[in-house]
Amino acid sequence: MEQIFDVAEELFAKHGLHGVTLKDVAQRVGVHHTLLNYYFQDKQTLFRQVFARRAAITSERRMKALDDYEASAGGKPTIEGALHTFLDTDLDLYIAGGEGWKNYAQLTAQVANTPEWGADLMDEHFDPVVLRLLEIIRKALPGCEDADIFWGYHFVTGALMLTLARTGRIDKLSDGVCHSDDFEAVKKRMASFMAAGFRKICEDVSHR
Repeated sequence: MEQIFDVAEELFAKHGLHGVTLKDVAQRVGVHHTLLNYYFQDKQTLFRQVFARRAAITSERRMKALDDYEASAGGKPTIEGALHTFLDTDLDLYIAGGEGWKNYAQLTAQVANTPEWGADLMDEHFDPVVLRLLEIIRKALPGCEDADIFWGYHFVTGALMLTLARTGRIDKLSDGVCHSDDFEAVKKRMASFMAAGFRKICEDVSHR
């Protein structure tokens, strides 16, 4: 079953839900497609199980990391600390977890940008940990209005999903100076960049 999930994850990451059939997965695994029909009602069922497999791991890890960070902050969390905890916990998985986790990252980016059904999957698996992050951000930026905190996260997740998609565009734009799969480079920069954005929009609001 893990082999089926791994192969399906890779194919879905590259071609999307509608670009893959159960027969495609079966052929890559080396089994007859009737085996997949036996275990999965349709490819949407397989897709949801593939997505849920790693979502449970990343959500649990980030929730624990955020709880540990807040406890260690002694009631004075920072926006940089909260974002580093939230982002780096996942980036470490993509760095150390090999191509399987990077495929999952691409899959997450697809789901997050599919309004028809992707939002429901993101809500189901990731809302609790996102709301936990925003709870800590409110404490780090006590004067920031809720609307700006939510918009700030909206911009954060947009940049994160583009990064996880590994489109290769930054490779071409930078003429090879940057690489879309260089999550170590992302880890060094992303939290600081996003923290500055949060802080700026909150400061601007306070002067309106």
